[in-house]
Amino acid sequence: MWLARGFLLFAILAEIAGTSSMKLAGDSGNVWGYLAMYTLIALSYFSLSLAAKKIAIGVAYACWEGLGIALITLTSVFFFESSLSAQQLVGLLLVIVGVVLVTLGESHDSPESRSETNKQVTTEPQIVAGKRVKTA
Repeated sequence: MWLARGFLLFAILAEIAGTSSMKLAGDSGNVWGYLAMYTLIALSYFSLSLAAKKIAIGVAYACWEGLGIALITLTSVFFFESSLSAQQLVGLLLVIVGVVLVTLGESHDSPESRSETNKQVTTEPQIVAGKRVKTA
């Protein structure tokens, strides 16, 4: 699970760096900036997919997107001289609270045990293609 969280953290950082390089490339028109942007965003998605092997996709995506948005906004304030209103600050705090709540609600079972728990077992006969079939 720690490796998956490491991939998720890397995905968030790559998203922040990729989006920041998009701003820099857009301002300068430098082709290398666009190449860096595409590479970092691709690495972000790839790392997110690796994290999603062990972390539920809804939780991984909520963390990736929520923390990414919050940290990109803070990056734009500190490095690109953007302003942040009180309403936007409250919104960012709510995003962070939402990510924390989603993460705390995450099940810590392995994917294999979750799939076994979710299987419905019945001993009553089922009808398949007009014929009665006995199930486990």
